[in-house]
Amino acid sequence: MASTTMGDVLPTGGRVFTSIPDLFFIPEFVFGGLVWMLVASAGFEPVVVNVMGWVMFVSVFCFVMTTLWFFIFLCGCNRSSSWPALDVGYHFVATVFYLSASVPLAFITVLEGQGLAALAPVPGVDPFFLREARKIYKLHIAAVVMSYLATLFYFIHTIFSAIRWKRS
Repeated sequence: MASTTMGDVLPTGGRVFTSIPDLFFIPEFVFGGLVWMLVASAGFEPVVVNVMGWVMFVSVFCFVMTTLWFFIFLCGCNRSSSWPALDVGYHFVATVFYLSASVPLAFITVLEGQGLAALAPVPGVDPFFLREARKIYKLHIAAVVMSYLATLFYFIHTIFSAIRWKRS
């Protein structure tokens, strides 16, 4: 049986686009960036600043770190024997971060929807306010969906990176 060298474990250059765990960089970029854009564009009330602040921190942090991680892999700077473990560690942290941001974001969005449902039948409520509130609510729903998709892709990347690490 042939021995495995580090060159066989972690891809570099264009091989990043063809290896299974590293192929998930692309959806992590897309869905993580969408969470960032949707939350930032929707705005938020002062009551939920802490939750939305955490969601923004997680999405920006993971977007920047995933970009850095991707370019490290693309440039071939991941040749050390510790990189497979670092890959698992980073993606595990990103998964936990996204999960810890997705759950409160979903909770706040559900509360927001219940508030809208309570306001809709009230006479005298400004229709423009309701339209804007519904638009923001829909943006938050989209952000929740994208956040859970980002969590899923980071989780899958973590699992496949752990399998690759154990094989190295």
